[in-house]
Amino acid sequence: MEPFRHHIFVCTQEKAEGVPCCSAAGSFQVLNALHRELGSQGLADDVQVSSCGCLGICDSGPVMIVYPEGTWYTKLTPNDVPEIVSSHLKAGKKVIRLERIPDADMKSEVLDHRNKYLAMLKGKDAAGVLPDDLNDMIRGFMPSRAILTALELDVFTAVGKGGTAQQIAAKIQAAVRATEMLLNVLVSLKLLEKHDGIYTNAPTAARFLVEGSPDSARAAQLHTANLWRRWSKLTDAVRTGTAVESGHDNGWVNSFIAAMDHGARGRARAVAQAVELNGERRMLDLGGGSGAYSIAFVKAATALHSEIVDMPEVLPITQEHIRQAGLGDRISTRAGDMLSVPLEPAGYDLVLLSAICHMFSPEENRQLLDRAYAALAPHGRLVISDFILDADKTSPRFGTLFALNMLVGTRAGASYSEPEYEQWLKAAGFAASKRVRIPGPVNLMIATK
Repeated sequence: MEPFRHHIFVCTQEKAEGVPCCSAAGSFQVLNALHRELGSQGLADDVQVSSCGCLGICDSGPVMIVYPEGTWYTKLTPNDVPEIVSSHLKAGKKVIRLERIPDADMKSEVLDHRNKYLAMLKGKDAAGVLPDDLNDMIRGFMPSRAILTALELDVFTAVGKGGTAQQIAAKIQAAVRATEMLLNVLVSLKLLEKHDGIYTNAPTAARFLVEGSPDSARAAQLHTANLWRRWSKLTDAVRTGTAVESGHDNGWVNSFIAAMDHGARGRARAVAQAVELNGERRMLDLGGGSGAYSIAFVKAATALHSEIVDMPEVLPITQEHIRQAGLGDRISTRAGDMLSVPLEPAGYDLVLLSAICHMFSPEENRQLLDRAYAALAPHGRLVISDFILDADKTSPRFGTLFALNMLVGTRAGASYSEPEYEQWLKAAGFAASKRVRIPGPVNLMIATK
């Protein structure tokens, strides 16, 4: 017996630009519409939906197959989805006008498409053409740079409820010709929509990229724009072994803390849960930034109080986040450099280093872990939350890339491996340590005094 009433497959295969495929024909919009409609018609728990690879009739996409009947629907649009859900999935009546009957012609179409596609790949390989996936990686900076420029110019806010290229250019004080080029790229990236010369924000951009929207990530992503300038010096940094650009741009602190806070929103609660708090009363959050982790920890343990240590220019931002969380009576702040500020009085039950160790050299980290050990009470715990590499330092991928981010952005920072952390913790005097894996690119090292 099948566990669901129906199992639906929607092709979301992406192929090289110019090659027919369901994703280019709008299959992701169909998939999203299907999820919405199943929810609104009360079938979300009765119908399993899976995206899948190529189904072979790419000129007829988007393609959907409904099981157990094995019904093929082709050339779908989001507007077709409500009828399929109400008629086929709910009432058991196929939507004949959208159905494609499998027959000899379909088999010929599938085989013909497959043979042409394989012949194209063989021809490109024989000619020594760069593989598409490698070419995409090499040129991946292009869409990224377009989005970052749009954020720096605050294009999505300027688009607002909609406007022409000329109107938007006036708002961002840019050339009309260049603005139109940028807007058209953003349409191709599905961040904007364009109808009769009027540009509007796509739902994702309206939610996350418009300044002032409830979930706006613009301030956080401006930090990525700052990183761009440092990454452009990567070749020089590899030659010299350290960052070649000193100092920070105006507004760096605000965008950096906004970026750290944005990332922490999705992780802080998971970290607090993974730590398994058990009666701790005093916590020290070194380099606590926006306070997101301290806020999550004290919310998870009613008896816990946290003290955040960070640089003087950061603390006004920290204090505002604490105020907004209504936790001023349980979270305090102290200005200072975590490598030198006195960590007194000692006897903390918990010391947190979140996104800190990658900024420092191995020697600085050894010094920092010695200080954390001294600040802890007996049986207290140190929690390191960071990009932790496996032993050979070639994975996880994001951690390896982040090591380069530290190369171009710090004097001696890097991503470090689990064995390195174990060695430092043992040298500091910790009795035991373990790696705790949580979803996402960040893992934990937890050590007990």
